[in-house]
Amino acid sequence: MIDPTQSSADVFCDVCGGATRIPGYGQQFGTLQATWGYGATHDGECYHVRLCEACFFQALAGLRQERRITRLFDEAPAADGPEFGRVARDDFWGES
Repeated sequence: MIDPTQSSADVFCDVCGGATRIPGYGQQFGTLQATWGYGATHDGECYHVRLCEACFFQALAGLRQERRITRLFDEAPAADGPEFGRVARDDFWGES
């Protein structure tokens, strides 16, 4: 018998290659994407990277560190905390 929670369209992390399916909850992954338009160095290029939860937060930590380094000598350094990049909290149904 075929498991109805499995499909041929399983998504795997583009970084580590790990599965993004959480048993009983379906696919759980984040994306990093960009579409560069006219005038950009990468004009006409599109990117879409799928990340498992661990790789997503590892990438986010790297970006947060880069932000800290870039702004190290600013007069008023930006507050860096776990809210960096977060646009919603407790949004269990993706309504935001």
